Amino acid sequence: MRTVIALLCALIATSAVAQEVTSTDSATLRGLDKIDGALSDIEIRRGETKSLGRLLIALEDCRYPTGDPQANAYAYLTIVDRYNPDLGFDGWMMASSPALNALDHPRYDVWVLRCNTS
Repeated sequence: MRTVIALLCALIATSAVAQEVTSTDSATLRGLDKIDGALSDIEIRRGETKSLGRLLIALEDCRYPTGDPQANAYAYLTIVDRYNPDLGFDGWMMASSPALNALDHPRYDVWVLRCNTS
């Protein structure tokens, strides 16, 4: 039994090795107005604030796996509704799993497409 536990611990430790990431100064996001169906691509730089309807969107950071910029990008976003601060978002969004940590807003969806590498 001890051997099995030791083997499982070793497997878990090797699979939990951290992946090296690269941080960029800008990202491409996509916004959806659920009322009229309009899609908007938003190019945003770190520290910049862009608007989508009544939302204010700020990018803190965008990261991707080093050596594979087309892989899973994730961005730290702060999103504020100008008229209802309870409908905001503050955290990491992942391009490959937008529903994992999503903006919960009755009118708008925002998700990460990619980090901009150049």
